[in-house]
Amino acid sequence: MDDLTQQHLQELRRGTVVLASLLTLREPGYGYGLLESLEGIGISVDGNTLYPLLRRLEKQGLLTSEWNTDEARPRKFYRTSAEGDRLAEALLTDWHQIDTALGRLTDGGTR
Repeated sequence: MDDLTQQHLQELRRGTVVLASLLTLREPGYGYGLLESLEGIGISVDGNTLYPLLRRLEKQGLLTSEWNTDEARPRKFYRTSAEGDRLAEALLTDWHQIDTALGRLTDGGTR
């Protein structure tokens, strides 16, 4: 795949990872578990991308977090906040509208 295609695919996936993270973290989860969950549904993301994203979403008030020290290694668990849930719903609505519009372009207007 050429560099230009990779660049545009990366731009397309960036927002997808935000939405997928907000939706997945409606149930509490930690970073590595989120990586595995996203990979399991076909959304590939690097840890060097995901962990800064989680910190940014937390700073923006879209995620909450707490440390779980019950296990041998402490883990930071994240959960989508009420504000993050509102944003996820707005993004999902827009995603469906875009998908429908692109479907009309690619299906010859049958959607």
